[in-house]
Amino acid sequence: MYRLAVETTTAKAEIAAPWLISHAWVIPLLMVLSFVTILLFGKRMPKRGAEVGITAVGAAFVMSCITAFQWIQHVEDSLAGEGGSALSGLGKSLVFHGGVGAESGIAPITQTWDWWSNGLIKFSAGIQIDGLAVMMLFVVTFISLLVHVYSTAYMEHDTRYTYFYAALSLFTGSMLVLVVANNSLMLLTGWELVGVCSFMLIGHWWEEKPNSNAAIKAFLTTRTGDIGLLLGVIVTFFAAGQTFNLTEINEAALAGRGGHTIWLVGASLLLMGIIGKSGQFPLHTWLPDAMAGPTPVSALIHAATMVVAGVYLGARLYGVFWQGFSIADGGMNPMAIIGAITIIVGALLAFVQDDIKKVLAYSTISQLGYMVMGLGVGAWVGAIFHLFTHAFFKALLFLGAGSISHSGSHHSFDMKKDMGGLRKFMPITFVTFMIGSAALAGIVPLAGFWSKDEILATAGQSGFHFFQIIGIAGAVLTAAYMTRCIYLTFFGEYRGHHHPHESPKAITVPLIILAVFSTVAGLANAAPLGVEKFAEYVEPRVAFPEVVVPQFEGILAAVSVMAVLLSVGVCSYLWFRKDQLGPFKGLTQRNAAARGGYTFLVNKYYLDVLYTDVVVGGIKGPLARSAYWFNQNILDGVVNGIGRGAPAFGRGLYKYVDQGTVDSAYNGLAKETGAAGGLLRRLQSGQVQRYALLIVIAIAIFSIALILAK
Repeated sequence: MYRLAVETTTAKAEIAAPWLISHAWVIPLLMVLSFVTILLFGKRMPKRGAEVGITAVGAAFVMSCITAFQWIQHVEDSLAGEGGSALSGLGKSLVFHGGVGAESGIAPITQTWDWWSNGLIKFSAGIQIDGLAVMMLFVVTFISLLVHVYSTAYMEHDTRYTYFYAALSLFTGSMLVLVVANNSLMLLTGWELVGVCSFMLIGHWWEEKPNSNAAIKAFLTTRTGDIGLLLGVIVTFFAAGQTFNLTEINEAALAGRGGHTIWLVGASLLLMGIIGKSGQFPLHTWLPDAMAGPTPVSALIHAATMVVAGVYLGARLYGVFWQGFSIADGGMNPMAIIGAITIIVGALLAFVQDDIKKVLAYSTISQLGYMVMGLGVGAWVGAIFHLFTHAFFKALLFLGAGSISHSGSHHSFDMKKDMGGLRKFMPITFVTFMIGSAALAGIVPLAGFWSKDEILATAGQSGFHFFQIIGIAGAVLTAAYMTRCIYLTFFGEYRGHHHPHESPKAITVPLIILAVFSTVAGLANAAPLGVEKFAEYVEPRVAFPEVVVPQFEGILAAVSVMAVLLSVGVCSYLWFRKDQLGPFKGLTQRNAAARGGYTFLVNKYYLDVLYTDVVVGGIKGPLARSAYWFNQNILDGVVNGIGRGAPAFGRGLYKYVDQGTVDSAYNGLAKETGAAGGLLRRLQSGQVQRYALLIVIAIAIFSIALILAK
């Protein structure tokens, strides 16, 4: 069963949408205008353009909050059958039609403009505002605002400070375009713009080759997935009856139009896009290398843009995946499998990292795996709720890592060499980092617990018990590697060579704000407390499948929390002992299997070797040799032949054209002119009498001619 957008012919409920909801395109436009302004005038401004970026994203955040409030009021009024009257004071602009029932009345609010046409096919640009869109508007602008403020201190002495803020504005605007798009073509436009901006920001310090290599790797790896996305957009366009409209595509998919096979193909191709953009196995390798960019960029990429774009795509076109992968039937499907593999793959790699940002990067890969797996097991609300909560604690952790680098380890991210004991010098950073880590591990009552529990409960109650076990195992691993991270960073003796101190307020205030949200955000959908407002306001009610609404399972929640606490306890016991790790210390030197496993993880499953040396090297080598042969034997042959033939051609041109033709013509003309001059010279004797005689003869001849002419 699924829900379709309904428009009755006998009775229509016309509900006027508030002005800001129907004009939500203003929000991304603000950020685009900020980008242009900073780029043109930023260097001549007092704050080098930062004031423009912060003002623009601040205004966008306020407008996003108003939009979210108006949507909540709209849902409340529709469910209460009040027809939107409570919104009358907030302005009316756009009227949309829906069924008269409460549920069917909560349709997306759309506005469309013709873009161009090709024959009978019209291409449009437009916005679609619903619960999912307003949630993403809030998250993107909120995290971006904090990153903008944080960067005033973190990037203060950067040589490309103005360029950085311009790129941040465009990055935020591109993600907002993707969020409000009502058709797959416009969504693809925002998707690619996000990719370009990530390339610009990851390679911000391009003078160092590892940084530029990381930017290129991110760009090309995600492009690999984008090939699938582009083909998926084409397939769904024709499968849905030649339309790019997202709602119509979901309706066609859920109705099974054209048969199951076409939607299986479309879902598989779109999944390729998600795998690339959201760092899922096996295309996750670009994400840790992307840590080469400035830390504020890492926070924005991992919390609110870029990587969550893939999860958003899966949520927005969920009807395609539901139908294509037969999610309702339970069992196994590609989406759930990829997500589950990524949870474990990312978590294990986090254990062998000494760079604190790379620990968090692999953590993001693992958490994105939770979201993708959640979509694959029918936990749409759980997956998107985890996206929502994850944004706060992952931004907190990355900005906390930046605070440590800025004020504690002198621009180093190496936990073993340059950190340790920082809790005494950086109390605010320490406490907020602890809160973020606990939320990430899923410890009750912090935000991560509620969203992870939603995914686990839905998986079990939908028949996906294997994936439920994978989810619990992932939480245990998360708690373990974050315990290691906290120990190496904040406990023991300080191993750096500088004078650590707490960061300035421009850095610590965003940390405190994010710590608060990491604590309370989960209460937006705390089922055991009778609060499920997130599902009520965000879950679509049209063109959406009938998913399982999970019941809270106290035993499951207790098991998952106890497993996490046990993991923290065991790891704390091992790490905080003076001899560190107890019997496990030096295991990789004593045991061949342990050494092999450790080496396998350090080399990141040898995927980089596979891609760089085998795939790229296998293509690059023969291609380079072929290009060299063509250059030496074809291009050089042509150039050398021209070089050798040019002198002979010149000699022939001189002998036959210049000397034989041009010079002969001019010499002949001179000779004939001289001869004619010799004849005329005889007439010029200098005697007046002869000139008079010639004049008389001429007049006589002329007169005779006139007489004869009569």
